[in-house]
Amino acid sequence: TGNLHVGGARTALFNYLFARSRGGKFVLRVEDTDLERSTKKSEEAVLSDLSWLGLDWDEGPDIGGDFGPYRQSERNALYKEHAQKLMESGAVYRCFCSSEELEKMKVTANQMKIPPVYMGKWATASDAEVQQELEKGTPYTYRFRVPKEGSLKINDLIRGEVSWNLNTLGDFVIMRSNGQPVYNFCVTVDDATMRISHVIRAEEHLPNTLRQALIYKALGFAMPLFAHVSLILAPDKSKLSKRHGATSVGQYKEMGYLPQAMVNYLALLGWGDGTENEFFTIDDLG
Repeated sequence: TGNLHVGGARTALFNYLFARSRGGKFVLRVEDTDLERSTKKSEEAVLSDLSWLGLDWDEGPDIGGDFGPYRQSERNALYKEHAQKLMESGAVYRCFCSSEELEKMKVTANQMKIPPVYMGKWATASDAEVQQELEKGTPYTYRFRVPKEGSLKINDLIRGEVSWNLNTLGDFVIMRSNGQPVYNFCVTVDDATMRISHVIRAEEHLPNTLRQALIYKALGFAMPLFAHVSLILAPDKSKLSKRHGATSVGQYKEMGYLPQAMVNYLALLGWGDGTENEFFTIDDLG
């Protein structure tokens, strides 16, 4: 959604360079399941900015590939198929809680000073109770059943071992009541079925990795290798935002910056070749 942020451009650049250096493929997937905010205009702008930077992809919505379609909005049948597998295995369950009930749970958790985890009855509801709601036509979500004890660990290529206590997470939604899949479910199914080997992304995605790892395990998929890069920060050490000036690639393009200069600058945010050299072409970097 929106324009290509310089942080997203840097992440794309690192993925591109890693793929090129390893003889792999750089895959462009459009994650457009946010129906209200995703637009064709936004997609075109992002693709245009990536092309301007010289990041040519091997598979994507405009050129196809062996594992398409490459827009999530066109992959709904696949998500429903895997959600059904999780239902049949008992890894997910139907949750009929209203938004008011869920809000009350958050308030109660806040008062008790505990994480706002799901505390509703549908995790343990009987078949008869579920059937009763289905017959009434009550809307429901698909909620993933998270183990209540133990921890989960991943080996991040940048950060080393990262672990989470599972009791802080709570059962989370993978399919909304309108039938639309949630981001963490989509990317897990997509990465697995598209045979993605490495995912390089911003450190703010680390909490998502926990949910995705649980889904990988439940579906019997092998996990890709993750590398979570540090965020681009503003001079005051806060996350870079519009109040600090231009943040989108398109803005720099309009200001007259050359794509070669942009690529060089972004590459040096968190990387160096061990020398004092500060000028690299995209071919040098690859």
